[in-house]
Amino acid sequence: MDLQLKGKVVLVSGGGAGIGSGIVVSLVKEGAVPIILTRSDKPAFKKELDAMGADYEFHLIDLNNTDQIKPIVDDVAKRRGGIYGVVNNAGCNDNKAIEETSWQDFEKSLHGNLTHYYELVRAALPYLIKSKGSVLNITSKTALTGQGKTSAYAAAKGAILGLTREWAAAFLQYEIRVNAIVVSECWTPLYAKWIKTFDDPEARKKVITDKIPFQHRFTTIEEIGDNTVFLLSPVSSHTTGQWVFVDGGYVHLDRALT
Repeated sequence: MDLQLKGKVVLVSGGGAGIGSGIVVSLVKEGAVPIILTRSDKPAFKKELDAMGADYEFHLIDLNNTDQIKPIVDDVAKRRGGIYGVVNNAGCNDNKAIEETSWQDFEKSLHGNLTHYYELVRAALPYLIKSKGSVLNITSKTALTGQGKTSAYAAAKGAILGLTREWAAAFLQYEIRVNAIVVSECWTPLYAKWIKTFDDPEARKKVITDKIPFQHRFTTIEEIGDNTVFLLSPVSSHTTGQWVFVDGGYVHLDRALT
């Protein structure tokens, strides 16, 4: 299926690794132009994109420095002739439990996981209006299921769900669509690093995958990427305000199923 994304410029926060890299690869396969906002350089990933013949850009930015976002967006839009889409993806589960987290650290975590979502869309909005483009927010099951010991991250991810519905309503007048993908247990390098903190990583992995109803396996970054690109694309032309769960049934099916 042609998703009609050839040549379309899409901003991707946190696009250099993990879920973000899966999204970028899916965009490249559709002929889109990913503009990657990432904290650190990724030579190996750039080499992979070059081998695919991709048209892309890397912009090194710590998204906590939120005021640096708009100049990048304006520069890209000027040079590239506009912007079609935004993928808000960057973030990290920093495990800020209420018992151990001051309100100051809570707010710092919110800033690191939420504020740049707002600012990236705000900065891109004039260009999205012109292109009648699309926004896709990546969020987490923690917003809906809870997880324990991660109050700040869960709060940020819940806010992202709220912003998805709010922006979908606010941008109807501009014919801009806004959707979210809710991620549960997706295998990424960061996830792999966390698993290794357990005494028996393989046993811990099995405990987790046994609770994923469909095929008892982790979601892949490619699956998140492909669903993201579909929802961004003009082919998904009458879909807005949706929370799409790419999670093997983790949130909605009984995890006691055998």
